[in-house]
Amino acid sequence: MSEAGASIFSLPDLGEGLTEAEIVSWLVAVGDEIAVDQPVAEVETAKASVEVPSPYGGTVTGLHGAVGEVVAVGAPLITVAPAADLSEPGSRAPANTRTTVPDAREGPGPAGGNGAAGSDADSGAVLVGYGTGRGTRPTRRRVRGEGGPSRSTATDGPPATPAEPLPGEGGATGKEPIRVVSPLVRRLAREHGIDVAELRGSGENGLVLRRDVRARIEASAPSPAVGSPPAEPGTHRVPLRGAHRSMAEHLSRSRREIPEATVWVDADATGMLELRGQLNEAAPDRPVSVLALVARFALLGLSRFPDLNSHFDTARQELVRHEAVHLGFAAQTPRGLVVPVVRGAHSLTARELSTRLGERAEAARSGVLAPADLGGGTFTVNNYGVFGVDGSAAIINHPEVAILGVGRILRRPWVVGDDVRPRPVVELTLAFDHRVCDGGVAGGFLRLVADCVERPHLLLGDL
Repeated sequence: MSEAGASIFSLPDLGEGLTEAEIVSWLVAVGDEIAVDQPVAEVETAKASVEVPSPYGGTVTGLHGAVGEVVAVGAPLITVAPAADLSEPGSRAPANTRTTVPDAREGPGPAGGNGAAGSDADSGAVLVGYGTGRGTRPTRRRVRGEGGPSRSTATDGPPATPAEPLPGEGGATGKEPIRVVSPLVRRLAREHGIDVAELRGSGENGLVLRRDVRARIEASAPSPAVGSPPAEPGTHRVPLRGAHRSMAEHLSRSRREIPEATVWVDADATGMLELRGQLNEAAPDRPVSVLALVARFALLGLSRFPDLNSHFDTARQELVRHEAVHLGFAAQTPRGLVVPVVRGAHSLTARELSTRLGERAEAARSGVLAPADLGGGTFTVNNYGVFGVDGSAAIINHPEVAILGVGRILRRPWVVGDDVRPRPVVELTLAFDHRVCDGGVAGGFLRLVADCVERPHLLLGDL
């Protein structure tokens, strides 16, 4: 039970459809004095690691979760009691505990809002790595019940409304409604046939949390069969978390839904490497990477074969082409495999594209990319050659319809005229959605990219 006058700050809406986050570390401890906008916890979502700032200042009286625990959006995160010296002259301390419960939006929220701070809060902070909200003038927080309804913590968000009861939660039966704030909790209970009215909420004022539903699911699960073999000695179970878990779900969906096929071709990279050397010699302060050149060749290919820059609408059985190319590229990071996106890549020069790719890769390795930078791609390039391998049948990044793979560049025997000479050779692969195009389109695209690798001056005709 919170002390009188304390404020409970709940995990804010993290945007991009994210519904939960794992607590990586606490940046404060119970008893610490904190200021408004001070980061209190580092959390990891399926897309990024971010620091969560508190919209309240005062004394920390409670931390709602342990390191490694997954917290649903809208669930309590931290409790803060107002310090005596923080009160404004003539103001009175609120009599009841206040709970900040961010909107768990299903659709797009207000522009720039991320749920980290509200228009009626003393905070103008946003989640680190999630962009800046609209510049609203911070105002004094309004105590619930004074001067009208409370508001959500989303910037300029609408007044928060009480959670609607599920069937069996009260209403016509005369029972007091069970508090269920998170849509994730409602869906989880519905999918497992659990009546939340039968649950005893462990949250503030009886709020039913995800752990309450999970506990009921585990309690109702059938016990292991008698005589089942014990766990194999020496084995360890490692739960997938954060980006790794998200990527596992993403790739599994791709394999389930996309009937993919793969084509590949070897190319003499002499021309591309000579061009890169000349470009970097002319402007050493603006170097061009091999990945940037291959990506630029792919962008030319997409202009010739636009079906590969699209997605497939399964509900309407339609191909949806994209005019702009938002180029994703696979990046290995300490958090696992992620796919940063360079938006509007079709409008960038080779030097500009190389700079953007380098910046995105460094931000991905540092874990500071915003969720918006890890989604919304229309085509992906995968440079697995950095791992010292020649080829790979890459998995398409759903809901895209194709992915271009680049192997290592290795000196091999190559026929030049009537002679056999050592040449730098690279293997290019293209995995594509066979619902979208046939081998003619896929082969034509890959052959064009290979021709540009061998004779990059061909690109000049389309500049």
